Parts: sequence; structure tokens; C-alpha cells
Amino acid sequence: MKEISLVDPPTSGFPFELPTVRALKEGLALHPKVTFLVGENGTGKSTLMEGLADKWGFDLQSGNRSQSLAFRNYQTELGPFLRLSRLVEARPLDGFFLRAESFFNFATEMDELESDLSTANGYFKFGGKSLHERSHGESFFSLFNDRFGEHGFYLLDEPEAALSPARQLALLVRLHDLVEGHCQFVIATHSPIIMAYPEAWIYELDESGIRRIEFGETEHVRITRRFLNDREGMLGRLLEEGNGA
Repeated sequence: MKEISLVDPPTSGFPFELPTVRALKEGLALHPKVTFLVGENGTGKSTLMEGLADKWGFDLQSGNRSQSLAFRNYQTELGPFLRLSRLVEARPLDGFFLRAESFFNFATEMDELESDLSTANGYFKFGGKSLHERSHGESFFSLFNDRFGEHGFYLLDEPEAALSPARQLALLVRLHDLVEGHCQFVIATHSPIIMAYPEAWIYELDESGIRRIEFGETEHVRITRRFLNDREGMLGRLLEEGNGA
């Protein structure tokens, strides 16, 4: 994808009153490899990711374009008003929307689909094993390793939710492998580790709209750096304020 834009949206109501959604009228260019959406809770990251997934035809609980989960008939308010312009290259051969909060439902659906088949075809059992037979983090990694392939368009909404810091670093390695395989990613994240992927574009969403910023300028990085550099001082001030001192 080359750019996201908002076309003839309603003038009121959620989510069209969000500053970040209104900013899409001007268009939002995507990096041909990796684009990050960052910002505080409630600024519209997941709303935008859901709208993108809906417009592209992905299942909104997590999934690709061929599944039929419970939300498959559900369309976001935003999706129908988005326009996606593509790069000159051929249409992606693969794709997936990872929604961390509902990934359990996706894993359950995979088991149900597998049980309906007379023989396993290697798709529903990731690496030959049910996603529910792994830890949450392991099931995420099985998705990245066993399901994601080259020439894909992937939307990841808070992929760090189940991953330790070490696993987040491992995700960067897998992400790079897939980028080298001509994949494109749009990722909403709070993780300074994940958003450190080199040369990616980072967009910060806030009450003023959407702006492109550098890694070191993100609030996530600044707060994390301050905490690591002055852990005792920050904890002391925070806890004193919490006790009403």
C-alpha cells in the first residue's frame, strides 16, 4: 500500500470526530516496508488498524481474507470511507491482520476448522501443533514463523502484547526476514523495542492529529529512557503523588 485517505466521511459521530481520523482527509503515506502507529490509548490506533483490515478484507478478530469468523459480517464505521492506493508492484500474494486482544478467538477457530477436515493440511495446525497447546507468546511466534510468508501485506495491532523483551527482539529479526522477502507491514505498538526497526516511518497519533516523528521523539521512548536513567527518583515521585503526599 502506498497511501491511506479518507473520502466523503460523515461530519459527526465516532470515529469521525477523532482528530487522527479527520487527519486522514489529507492522506497518510505508508513506508513501502514498515510503518508504525504510536500514541496513547484512545488516540485511534486500533480504530485505524481495524478500518484498514476491514477495507482490505481481513477478518477483524484476526485472520486473512479467506476466513469466516464471527466478525466476518461486521464492518467498521471507518472502513467503507477509507481509500487505499497501491504501489506499482503486483498485488500482495499473502496477508494477515493480527489483533492481539482477540487472537484467542482466531486460535479457537483454527482448531474448529481443523476438526472439520478429514486430513490436516498444515494451515490450521501451525507447525503441526494447535495454537492453544502453546503459551500465548509461543502461539504468536508460531503465527509469525509458520503462517507469514513472502510478498505479503501484514497489519499487526500491538504484537508485543504476548512477547517478552527477548521475544520482541526476535520478532525484529523475523520482521526483517519478511521485509527482505518483499513484505509490507503496518504496526500499531507501544513497544520502544519493536518501533526501533531501522528506516521505518513512525507516526504519532494524538489530540492534534497525526504527525511523523523520529524514534527518539516518541513519548514511549522518552518515558522509558527517563525511567531507566532515574528509576528510584521517578518511582519516588510517582508513589508520593499516589499517596497524596
